[in-house]
Amino acid sequence: MTPRITLEQWQALVAVVDAGGYAQAAERLHKSQSSVTYLVQKLESLLGVKAFEIKGRKAALTPAGELLYRRARVLLDEAAGIEKAAKSASAGWEAEIRMAAEMIFPAWLLLKCFDKLNAESPHTRIEYFESVIAGTNELLLTGSADLAITVQVPQGFTGAPLMPLRMMLVAHPEHPLHKLGRALTMRDLRAHRQLVIRETDTLRATKTMIEATQRWTLSHMSTAIFAASMGLGYGWFPEERIRGELKEGELKVLPLGEGAERVGQLYLVYGDRENAGPGTLRLAGIIHEMVKQECASAAGGTTS
Repeated sequence: MTPRITLEQWQALVAVVDAGGYAQAAERLHKSQSSVTYLVQKLESLLGVKAFEIKGRKAALTPAGELLYRRARVLLDEAAGIEKAAKSASAGWEAEIRMAAEMIFPAWLLLKCFDKLNAESPHTRIEYFESVIAGTNELLLTGSADLAITVQVPQGFTGAPLMPLRMMLVAHPEHPLHKLGRALTMRDLRAHRQLVIRETDTLRATKTMIEATQRWTLSHMSTAIFAASMGLGYGWFPEERIRGELKEGELKVLPLGEGAERVGQLYLVYGDRENAGPGTLRLAGIIHEMVKQECASAAGGTTS
């Protein structure tokens, strides 16, 4: 059966719901309010349903409208995916790849991956987001990242294990916690300043299990590591990011009675695996290759 409803009409319906009204939808779609109203009314007429009903001064979705809205969102996402795939196919490698990665992942290693990709495709631009936990997943969920390195694979996305993650609780060797000369308790930690990295999602809902009396919440891991190296507090940091500071004696692992180390996993996740372009697929391959090499090198003792 040939569809009677155009993508423009479905787009108008979705915009009215997402924007919160006809006037706001018109502004978002760069159309007149009467045009948006006509598109929605035409859709209702062709389908023989009422998508909206007036409640007070606002238009609310009917049960049928709820169904149409959900299905329309899927349809528009599919259409956008087809256009993206066609654009990639016609142009060869993508003009731009958007990469999100947890700050705990070693940035220097990712930069080497970018450099290797650009040696093969010099005209591919890369946009790099350094993010934290919920912020990384938010970039995936909003379609703002083609690839992401994250500690968890959001539901509905495709990802593969990339590398183990080892977090260490550290402070400067002269920090008062090291001076106690015994295994530390959570009570000991609560009495001193904790350094925390702010999550990069829009809610910025940073949480901590320790709940120290005094806490500094910082926007970037390098700043937090620098603060810890200055003796200004303690914090959890990935081993990969503080190897130099540990070797130089600027940081030292705190003797927590239990749990001074936390072991987890990082994953490489596609924003849209089915429609990923050749550049995105190649970058993913490069990241897996170089991370595997670095992990093997570290295990072999060539890095400390």
